Amino acid sequence: MGWYTCRVTRLLLGPLLRHVGPTDATIWVETDQPAQVRILDAVEQTWTVAGHHYALVQITGLTPGTTTAYEVELDGDRVWPPARTDRDRPASVIRTVDESRPVTIAFGSCRYASSAAVRDPRYDADALAGLSRRLIEQDPQQWPQALILLGDQVYADETTSGTQDKIRQRRDITTGAKEQVADFEEYTWLYHESWTDPDVRWLLSTVPSSMIFDDHDVRDDWNTSQSWRQDMAAQPWWHERIVGALSSYWVYQHLGNLGPRELADNELYQRVRTGGGDAEPLLRAFAEAADAEADGAKGARWSYRRDFGPVRLLVIDSRCGRVLDGRRGMVGEREMDWITEQVDGDYRHLLIGTSLPWLMAPALHDIEAWNEVLCAGRRGRLLAAASEKLRRAADLEHWASFGASFEKLAALIGAVGRGEHAGGGTAPDTVCVLSGDVHHAYIASATLPGGTRSAVYQLTCSPLHNRVPPAMKLAFRAGWSSVAERSVRTLIGTIARIPRPPVRWHRLAGPLFGNDVMSLTLDGSRASIRLDQAGPDGEQPSLREIVRMRLA
Repeated sequence: MGWYTCRVTRLLLGPLLRHVGPTDATIWVETDQPAQVRILDAVEQTWTVAGHHYALVQITGLTPGTTTAYEVELDGDRVWPPARTDRDRPASVIRTVDESRPVTIAFGSCRYASSAAVRDPRYDADALAGLSRRLIEQDPQQWPQALILLGDQVYADETTSGTQDKIRQRRDITTGAKEQVADFEEYTWLYHESWTDPDVRWLLSTVPSSMIFDDHDVRDDWNTSQSWRQDMAAQPWWHERIVGALSSYWVYQHLGNLGPRELADNELYQRVRTGGGDAEPLLRAFAEAADAEADGAKGARWSYRRDFGPVRLLVIDSRCGRVLDGRRGMVGEREMDWITEQVDGDYRHLLIGTSLPWLMAPALHDIEAWNEVLCAGRRGRLLAAASEKLRRAADLEHWASFGASFEKLAALIGAVGRGEHAGGGTAPDTVCVLSGDVHHAYIASATLPGGTRSAVYQLTCSPLHNRVPPAMKLAFRAGWSSVAERSVRTLIGTIARIPRPPVRWHRLAGPLFGNDVMSLTLDGSRASIRLDQAGPDGEQPSLREIVRMRLA
């Protein structure tokens, strides 16, 4: 008589609670082999990419405004919650949207792996882990309805020592991409390094998350300029890197941003989900098209929209969607048309998520606008070449460095704020731009030409888990001073004059440095913001309140 063993399927990553509506939810998982995934009454078969196995389980028939605990089964075996788990963590739950209740959105960006993976005394505690510990101690009615991660969820170009050890076991670390990740396989390591922290894993299983990439998800300065793209394309290792970056982003981050209707209409997802076999060739072709530029547009749309009752969230891709071949734009014309369509309608609050701040310290804004003029060659080739080097060295690549796009977004926000996109002409109470990237936090109030009935704010929160060098702190503090603004305009004006931006803004709080998370609460016409900062690292990360402010 022969004996054989059937290996029990393991849950490698997740569950991640992603899109949640009034009656539906999606939950993402990664398993170690093909499996049937059951969550509540929903069953989904895993699909395969490059030998890795995933499922996005769509749950329907839920009741609005309710809380439902859930477990995860793989091939009939319960794998979540884990058999060995801290007893102080509550059950993972789905809280469906209740349009009559206040909405709280937590957000931040720039999370360099987990504290356990980094093990560097220069890094304070992980704010995302601190948020998890706070929620564990709170009444679930106080939990945020959504978590928005605004870029740099992984750092492909700044790997930890643990990841570098794995790279050495796989390939020669002295050539090619060297200690940076090289392809899809190595990207999977980064997500495991970031999302398996027990506190963060529970948080992501319980608070619906929306995500968008920034440069470090691919490489520092990603799509800064056309010459940058040409330089990178000349590197023999770059093609595999960008294909792996966009393929893995589609799997680990982008799919969960989509609601049931978008998933049903997404031809690529349906082919991957039902095609059988390994879908890596499909995703490779998709990634190559997404990176390419043609006729002033890109081959994929990563931007998306979500509604939380009277609150509309519009997240804009301000990295891959850049058009640099010809007229320079943060987004292409077709993408801008789509963005404009998404702000049509009636809602109380509009949130515009973009990984890069729309409004920065005024002195830094002027430097970036000035640099764009010089890079365009208006003062000769030699100065253009020097300015391009400065652009890359100083990361002069935010909305201010895409002047035409900056003004288009300002015009759109102004029109929304005057009620021009609402059916009845009623303007929303607030328009808030949510951003990260710049490794400090601040709150700024904006005034647009023609005035607005909506209060307009730039809310910036970064990093969740990283460190800020002293020189960077000094530059950002100086950039917000009126003396620096006047001095910079005088100095750069001796080389090339730039017009004043059509928007005027001033800071209400910041710049603040540390590992932070912001929470925006919207209740009827009212809006308030809270900034919490993580303390020194330890076994029980915690948050302390730094700023609390009424916005409307």
